[in-house]
Amino acid sequence: MKYWWSAIVKDYFTFSKRERTGIVILLILAVGAFYIIPRVFHPPTQNIDRTALIKQIAALKITVDSSSPYKSYDRERNDNVDFYHPKNTFNKEVKGELFEFDPNTLSVDGWKRLGVRDKTIQTIQNFINKGYKFRQPEDITKIYGLKQGQSERLLPYVRIAKLNTEIASVAAKPTFANTYVSNKPALSIIDINEADSNAFVALPGIGNKLASRIINFRNRLGGFVTVAQLGETYGLPDSTFQLIRKQLQCEHPVVATINVNTADAKQLKAHPYMTWNIANAIVRYREQHGNYANLLDLQKIEIISPEYYLKISPYLSL
Repeated sequence: MKYWWSAIVKDYFTFSKRERTGIVILLILAVGAFYIIPRVFHPPTQNIDRTALIKQIAALKITVDSSSPYKSYDRERNDNVDFYHPKNTFNKEVKGELFEFDPNTLSVDGWKRLGVRDKTIQTIQNFINKGYKFRQPEDITKIYGLKQGQSERLLPYVRIAKLNTEIASVAAKPTFANTYVSNKPALSIIDINEADSNAFVALPGIGNKLASRIINFRNRLGGFVTVAQLGETYGLPDSTFQLIRKQLQCEHPVVATINVNTADAKQLKAHPYMTWNIANAIVRYREQHGNYANLLDLQKIEIISPEYYLKISPYLSL
């Protein structure tokens, strides 16, 4: 068996000198072809125009961006936009036609001629319909949605005729010392602890519902100590409170008090300024240490801060 395999190997893998020479030449030709052919037969190089290539890439980027629902925009040219949202993006700045105009009387078509966007025009019309007047040319820079560059472009062409007429009419009127009489009625001042529902309703911004809430809050407190407390009424906007504050006064308040030596936790909790934890702590401290000798002893309770003591003490007694 061993000699049989040896015979096969000798038959197939034994080469003569001539055959060995041919194999070597064939290997040399193969290696040479591997290195020479790609260098001889290569496709001609094409000169690429870098400028044209850059333009094509830019055009491709614009196409991709425009397909997105959240299109990009130039923040520097749109610095009047308050927050990023697809509705606040601008595709292209519209120049429009320049001419002298009065922003108080200019029509919608006139704003369009100036190159102002429809949404911004609607904003302007809404403000004018509500009684807003442009008093000076610089007021157009306050228009929401009007870009800074566009407002600066329009500013030199603003002519507010009505303002000029008012100034001229005032200048033409003769002045007389000590002859001016105001037609505005004097503001009525009410005491917030004595006023009834009708007195509160007479104040600007106060209706029957708010007046009822103010009186209910006053009764639960036991009376107001300061005018500022009225501003704590549930549902009363701070803007309305600031509007009527100059018509309110709280002179010599007399309030109902709760006796901390006899009241239980439920009676204390009924006061708007009391929480259950504080009411229960006041009663527990009294049970452990005896009746309070002074209201200042309440500050010995850990959860009663100095600020809270000043707020609640006018409504407590011994």
